[in-house]
Amino acid sequence: MAIPLTQPEGRSGHADADRSPAHRRAFRKLLAAGLIGSSIEWYDFFLYGTAAALVFPKVFFPHSSALTGTLLAFSTFWAGFVARPVGGVLAGHLGDKYGRKPVVVTCLALMGAATFLIGCLPSAASVGALAPILLVTLRFVQGLAAGGQWGGIVLLLTESAGPKRRGFAGTFGQTSVPVAVILSNLIFVAASGLMPDAAFLSWGWRIPFLLSVVMFSVVLYIQAKVEDTPEFRRLQEAAKPEEAVVRAPLTRVLRSKAGTILLGCGLLSATNSLFYVSISGLLSYGTGSLGLKRDALLAVVLLSSVAMLVTIPWSGHLSDKIGRRPLILIGGLGVAVWAFPYFGLVGTASLPLIFVAVAVGFVFQCLTYGPIASFLGELFAPAVRYSGASLAYQLSAIIVSGGTPFLMTALIAQSGSTWPVAVYITLMGLITFASAWFLPETNPADVREDPHAVPGAHLYPKGQA
Repeated sequence: MAIPLTQPEGRSGHADADRSPAHRRAFRKLLAAGLIGSSIEWYDFFLYGTAAALVFPKVFFPHSSALTGTLLAFSTFWAGFVARPVGGVLAGHLGDKYGRKPVVVTCLALMGAATFLIGCLPSAASVGALAPILLVTLRFVQGLAAGGQWGGIVLLLTESAGPKRRGFAGTFGQTSVPVAVILSNLIFVAASGLMPDAAFLSWGWRIPFLLSVVMFSVVLYIQAKVEDTPEFRRLQEAAKPEEAVVRAPLTRVLRSKAGTILLGCGLLSATNSLFYVSISGLLSYGTGSLGLKRDALLAVVLLSSVAMLVTIPWSGHLSDKIGRRPLILIGGLGVAVWAFPYFGLVGTASLPLIFVAVAVGFVFQCLTYGPIASFLGELFAPAVRYSGASLAYQLSAIIVSGGTPFLMTALIAQSGSTWPVAVYITLMGLITFASAWFLPETNPADVREDPHAVPGAHLYPKGQA
């Protein structure tokens, strides 16, 4: 039996009235399912980044130099980000037409299958050039799945929450990111620490990928126990055409909200650039240029991620109280200011100082990342929300996220210094700040003080995009 998550109607269609104990239990189960499912999804996606930095150059590009092999491995890492906007467009179109839940289920299943199959791939020593071709193909499938699932998960959470709790509810999808980083690093450290390097490079690296088979239990639970969101069901039942499901949501949102999509993409520049420097680029630079041990660096990233576990939910909750934009503005500016101290601390090759660099950087980027789940969704009307939010989020993936480790490696190799990377991170922080500055607040004071008002609803009256 699916979990019913209907809400009583108020003046704006979404009263934040007290709900029954059964409803609250159902919603807590949805939050847990969203966190677990999204955590496993991102675990699968981030695991590839760790392997691309530490294993794939030797397994799939064994005849290349160390630098070339790393660049080639990071280029396959980028393939997943190239696919993410495609996945976001397809999933957004289908999610706005047929519902959030079926698209989420499909994306989670696709990610689990692709990651499991990466763990089954033959090495280049066995099949030659076919091995990296298969690797890129499966990485592209991972990207399609990741591109589609983010919008679906956060909309399942935020659209099913009370209007005054959407910022916090959305963070259960966002908090899955540090959970996934911790899981992928823990399992990678455990697998590499329990066997000699030769065995790990031969077959041990496959274990973390094969463990993604547990994704299918989450898929079955969501399929059997979770209903689609109240907002989407209202679109299906609407009597007025302007308030109903639209035939071409992507076309409509591109015509009416192209500027919002581009600014929404810019919102993610700070968090995406610094995050992928920390979880992937730093591993390659630290082991290759600074001579640090692989497992020690993984442990630093793992421990630093605890800061994200705290900051993301707190920032989402705070955005329900003071608005979304102030936190994003502070986070973007913080990343810009911290970029040079970050690389100054990393350059010491001191693990405690690297921990400080990464942890403080994670706090600043999470101030933007926590509220973004609710903020991006609220910028678009329900009928085009999946398409608009997904496209904004995934455009940043291809422009910023996927290329950052590759760019970091190439810039350091060219200049012999990390200062060009620090300049790049500073620029990304300023882009986030500027994007938030020019976007409207979806949860302003008058909305927060009105018990019936829905964040963002004042931006699209009468359900129009």
